Amino acid sequence: MTGRRRPSSRPFRAAVAALCTAVGASLPSGCGAVLSNESDSDPITVMTWAPEGTKATNMPGMPAMAKAFARWVNDSGGIHGRKLEVITCNERNDAVQAAGCAQQAKEDKAVAVVGSYSQYGRSFISPLEVAGIPYIGGYGLTQEEFDSPYSYPVNGGQAALLVGNGRQLASRCERTALVRPDTIAGDELPQLLNTGLRAGNRADAHDVRAPEGAGDYSRQAATALEGVGADSSLGGADQGATLESSCVTAALGNRTGTFFDSFRRVQENHPKVRIASILGGVRQSLIDSTGGTSSPLEGTYATGWYPAGDDPRWNPMKNVINKYAFDDNRIDPDDPGTQTTWIGYTVLRSVLMSLHSDDISARTVRNALDNGHAVNTGGLTPTLRWGYDDTLHVPNYSRIVNADVTYQMVRDGRLVAVRKGFVNVSKILERYHPAD
Repeated sequence: MTGRRRPSSRPFRAAVAALCTAVGASLPSGCGAVLSNESDSDPITVMTWAPEGTKATNMPGMPAMAKAFARWVNDSGGIHGRKLEVITCNERNDAVQAAGCAQQAKEDKAVAVVGSYSQYGRSFISPLEVAGIPYIGGYGLTQEEFDSPYSYPVNGGQAALLVGNGRQLASRCERTALVRPDTIAGDELPQLLNTGLRAGNRADAHDVRAPEGAGDYSRQAATALEGVGADSSLGGADQGATLESSCVTAALGNRTGTFFDSFRRVQENHPKVRIASILGGVRQSLIDSTGGTSSPLEGTYATGWYPAGDDPRWNPMKNVINKYAFDDNRIDPDDPGTQTTWIGYTVLRSVLMSLHSDDISARTVRNALDNGHAVNTGGLTPTLRWGYDDTLHVPNYSRIVNADVTYQMVRDGRLVAVRKGFVNVSKILERYHPAD
C-alpha cells in the first residue's frame, strides 16, 4: 500500500442502492453481493524477513510470529476494518538475497518491514531508504539498523547486549574470552564487550574468531580456555578452584549451542571456568534439550533485552501464539527473535491505529514515528519513541532509544532473572569508541 487513495466508489454504490430500492425484492442476492464486494478495502501490506534453512543462524520463528500476529489483528477487526497482510521473505543469510527482500518489499508496496533479521544491513537499508520504507523492530544485528533515519529499533541491538554482558561479567570475571563469528558484523563485538568490561575495571577480553556455520568448535573452545588461563598442561581439573573468576562468553547465534557442546568435551581436560552468552545464544529450548536441571549449561550467565521468558508480561504474546499458531513449532515464545517480532508488530499496530484509514502509507508511518508517536509495550520495554530528543548519543548507534538490558542465568534448568527490573547501559554505551 503506497497511500494512494482508490477512486471513490460512493457514487457507484449510491446508484446501485437506488436501483435495488426501485426493483424491490426482485434482485436481493445480486444487490447484496455488489454492495458487499464494493465495501471491501485494500489490505495493508507489510513484510517480515529472516533466514531459514541455512547452515548458519536461522530465524523461522520471526516470520511465523508475524503471520500469527496478523491473524490475531484481522480476527479482532483489522486496522480500522482493513486487513493486515504480512508477506515474508527468506533472507538466507545472504547479502544479495537480503537486498532482494528489500526490493520485494518495494514491489509489493509494503508500508513497513517489521520484526526482521539480517546481518547484511548495508545490503537492505539502502533499497529501503530509496523506496521510503521504514524498518521497524529489526533484530538489531547491524550498525546500519542504528544509524539509518528509516530504522526504528525496539531494543539496543547487539551493542547493548555485548556492553551489558561485559558489565555483567565484570562483577565476576577477572579474565574473559569472547567467541564470536568471523564476520563483518562479528568484528564489532569485541570492542563492545570490552566497553562493558572496562566499565567494571576489567581487562579486555581475549578475542576468538569462529566460522559461522561450523559443526564443531573444539579448536575455538581450547583457544578460549587457554586465553583465560585454563591451559591443560597446568594441572587439569586440580586448578578449577583458582579459575572460578575466569569466564568464556559466546555470541554465535544459533551456533552457540554447538559451541557449548564442543566446549563441554574440551573442558574435560582443562580447569573449569564460568560460561556465559547473550540471549539468542542461550535459550530455554537449548537448556531443555541438553538435560534441563542436569544441563551442562546450569549456572550460565546471560544478558537479554527483555524480561525472562517466565515473566507474566509475555502472557498476551503467548495467548496469541496458543490461539493462532498452536501447532506451529517454528515459534518459540522464549526466543528473542520471536519476542522482538511481537514488540515490532506492537509498534506497527499502534502507529497504524493512530492514522486515518484512508491515509496509511510508508510515508505516513514514518511521519508518525518521526513526530514522536509513543508506544506502550506492556512493560516489555520502556515506552518507545523515536523523536529527535528520544535517541541516545552513541557513536555509530545514534538510533538507539532503548538501552535497557536484563541480567539472567540458568538456575535449576530455567533461564531466570538474577535481579529485578532492567539495567540501563546508556551511559556505558556512550563510552564506546569504535576507533579504539
